[in-house]
Amino acid sequence: MMGERTVAQEALFYSFSLERHVPADHLLRSIDRFVDLSGIREELKPFYSETGRPSIDPELMIRMLIIGYCMGIRSERRLCDEVHLNLAYRWFCRLGLDGDVPDHSTFSKNRHGRFRDSDLLRRLFETTVARCMAEGLVGGEGFAVDASLIRADANRQTGRPGIEGLRPDADSRAVREYLAVLDDAAFGAATPVVPKYLAPADPRVALDQRASRACLLRLLDQLPHRPRPRPRRHHGRGIMDVEASTAVRQAEVTACKRMIARVQDCLGVWPERLAADTAYGSAEMLAWLAHERDIQPHIPVFDKSARRDGTFERDAFTYDHDDDSYVCPGGKHLRPRNRNFATARSDVGQDGFIRYRARQQDCGGCALRQRCTPNMPARKVTRSVHEGARDLARDIATTDAYVTSRRQRKKVEMLFAHLKRILKLDRLRLRGPNGARDEFHMAATAQNLRKMAKLIPMPTQPLPA
Repeated sequence: MMGERTVAQEALFYSFSLERHVPADHLLRSIDRFVDLSGIREELKPFYSETGRPSIDPELMIRMLIIGYCMGIRSERRLCDEVHLNLAYRWFCRLGLDGDVPDHSTFSKNRHGRFRDSDLLRRLFETTVARCMAEGLVGGEGFAVDASLIRADANRQTGRPGIEGLRPDADSRAVREYLAVLDDAAFGAATPVVPKYLAPADPRVALDQRASRACLLRLLDQLPHRPRPRPRRHHGRGIMDVEASTAVRQAEVTACKRMIARVQDCLGVWPERLAADTAYGSAEMLAWLAHERDIQPHIPVFDKSARRDGTFERDAFTYDHDDDSYVCPGGKHLRPRNRNFATARSDVGQDGFIRYRARQQDCGGCALRQRCTPNMPARKVTRSVHEGARDLARDIATTDAYVTSRRQRKKVEMLFAHLKRILKLDRLRLRGPNGARDEFHMAATAQNLRKMAKLIPMPTQPLPA
């Protein structure tokens, strides 16, 4: 028969526990094991006044931000609403049932002040990296680096031509940050080219015809390795470092160098190899890795010596180290200088390359002239001052380890896809270089926390006797 709910008198007292109402397999319950905010108060103590009324607990704000980035909640207004309503979020934030959720404006006030002045979000990210290392998820044998375009919060329709510059009355926070990084090699000093358009809302981003605005997110990802004996499911990868820069290839190299130096200096991790795409295969970058950092470059060489007209390519010429010359297929020598000058001249050009030229007499009567230099009186071959590092990279490219690194490097794209599709980082919400850094640090922190929560199982509860 049909039942009917019995309306009884409401109880005077209720017994309610958030701990019992959060499922044992909830993601936040697993993430909470790896969140250590014990030192946050000491970090922020110099940035708080000794007098006045108590502020919002900084640990509460950080826990709310972790929820937002782990769950893909991009709006801080919506984040406050979700924490107010969701029991699991309240449990993670240690709020209880009657705890007050701070206003959304509290995050902006602290982000532009205490959090950035103390570099707190960077410290939080480094804490998660250290925890990944302690759990055996990273070992430091091999790194992979890559970059991805992230749309910025700017509109091309309101952009101004780059040659006109910014308006004299432009004085927003994003403009001030843009002017402060004009000499930074990862932003303003990355290229002397004047941008086609400038966005008054966020002038540090690059405006082009394909996307509204873009910034580069670079990840220094840990390649799979052989960790100390653990269960197989613990083998994984973690984000070792992250860097924001403008969308220019030169800035990619600068950002990569900064991340490797930071990981080595701050974490004491010295990788044996680095896998990357051709954008990082310049001669200067390869020499920096091989000679200054003692890292094997598993990177394709950035080389434009290939020819499409069927004439001899650079590989057809043999370099003679003892004579410092190239030997052409016809047996003639190409040297940096074919005569002596009264005033000593440098053989290295401004681009870092040495030009080896043949003599016109040798090329004029050569039987291979039409296959070598049909349109020029003499053949010329360029050689970088860092050609030794380029040759090292070419030799590594013939090994089986290089093939394995190239295959593993492509898995970094999965991290970008996860950041954009799952964590909703397809468009930046904060403006300015500092805003991009803050978002990237929090997104990388969330990625590492989710990785540990997935790969390291929850401890089993003992069965009652």
